[in-house]
Order: sequence, then structure tokens, then C-alpha cells
Amino acid sequence: MCHVSVGHVARAVEESGIPTAGVYVSAFRFVAEEMNLPRTLITHHPFGRPMGPVGQPDRHLEVVMAALSLFESADRGGTVVEMPGRFAPG
Repeated sequence: MCHVSVGHVARAVEESGIPTAGVYVSAFRFVAEEMNLPRTLITHHPFGRPMGPVGQPDRHLEVVMAALSLFESADRGGTVVEMPGRFAPG
């Protein structure tokens, strides 16, 4: 499963000293929680669109900024934060 391998890569990168933040759609929240990934942002977008709808760069930037903010706000491993807002087709 691809989403599982991404979690393993994040864990290996973290172990080498580089912080990571994963972005998952809400359907895969359980994967991030089961893997106890260091920092995870959950979006309410459909499969294949964790960053948001095609052609909505403002939403993409919101998601990126929310994920980056986890580097400052996550005070413990396994932090999972839900991104506000729902999928709105372009």
C-alpha cells in the first residue's frame, strides 16, 4: 500500500534528524494514527487530492502553510491536526 510506505519514509527521514509533516486525506487518518507519525495534517479532500482541488492554488498554499505550522505547534510525537474546510470543486 502506497500510503503505508510514505509513512515508513517519513519515519526514516525523521530518524536521520530531518523533521517531517505528512498530509493525509481524512479517509487515511487511521493510517497516520496507527503508524504514530510525528506530525500529520488531515484534509477533508477526496482520494488523490490531499492538497485540495486542481486549479485552486490558494487552497494548496493554505494546506502547505498548515502543514509547515506543525513544525512549531506539534509539541509531541503522533500529533494529528485536522485542516478546516471541505472539498469545493473548482
